[in-house]
Parts: sequence; structure tokens; C-alpha cells
Amino acid sequence: MFYLSKIEHTLRLPPHLLDRDLDQAIKGELENLFVDKVIAKLGLCVSVYDITNISGGFIFPGDGASTFTAEFRLIMFRPFVGEILSGEVEESDANGLRLSLGFFKDIMLPVHLLPNPSKFADGRWTWDYGGVELPIEKEEEVFHCSHILQFDGYGTLVLEKQEC
Repeated sequence: MFYLSKIEHTLRLPPHLLDRDLDQAIKGELENLFVDKVIAKLGLCVSVYDITNISGGFIFPGDGASTFTAEFRLIMFRPFVGEILSGEVEESDANGLRLSLGFFKDIMLPVHLLPNPSKFADGRWTWDYGGVELPIEKEEEVFHCSHILQFDGYGTLVLEKQEC
């Protein structure tokens, strides 16, 4: 579910941050750039784990800010294929459920992935299990197995189903 990804990035460090410890100033800028953002083919960035190398410190003409190249590792959230996710129902609508894992609240569970047969009425989903209707309420824990994971362009994790 969580991975460490090693990245190299050239960043501009504004002059007002130069009075701080260099590691802390660069870590703060990296957190502003990467944390809570989806990086293509890596997943959602949760945190900056550590900085392994800092080089540079060049000031380009007419800029006034230092430019550094940093090598660092990020903690990335990307569930592996076949992983069981446990989430809490945040929202329920005719399109499906939106789940929260606590630190990430944009997991979409579309209608075709809900237990069969399910129906949507009065603003909530109900699962008909052997003649017994089981409502899927807000803040209720839901388990889901997924094989295909896709982050859309807005940072939402969309789950697609295959047999687990």
C-alpha cells in the first residue's frame, strides 16, 4: 500500500527561507510541492521521508533565489493489485460510494462494484443479502478488493473490479 520512491528535483528556494537550516527549508518546499498530490505512475504522495543529497545553491541572474537540486525519498500511497482496502463511507449517491481511509478521502466505489443485488433509495445504498436488507450507512466500515487502480486527473482513486 505504501512505497518509498526516490526522486531528484531542482527547486527554487526563496530568499526569506535562507535563514533556516538548509535541510528544513528544502524539506518544507518539497512538502509544499509534492504532499497530497498524485504523481503519475507513482501514486499519492503522503510525506517526504528523507533527503539524501542536496547540491547546487546557484543564484540565477535577476532572480535572487537559490536553486538547489535535491535527491529525496517520498512515501507514496498506491495499493497493490488484489489488496483488500478497508474504508469508511463518506458519501453515498446514485453513482456509488465515496470512501475514506482516514488520510485519503477520495476513493470512489462505483455502482457496478457494490454487492449484488444493491439498490439506492432515500439517499443510501441497501444490499439485499438472502432476503435481508442491509443498509450501507455513512461512517460504516466497508471492505473492498480491487485489481485495477487508477488515479483520475483530480487525485481521486477509482477502483475497477476483477475477481479477488
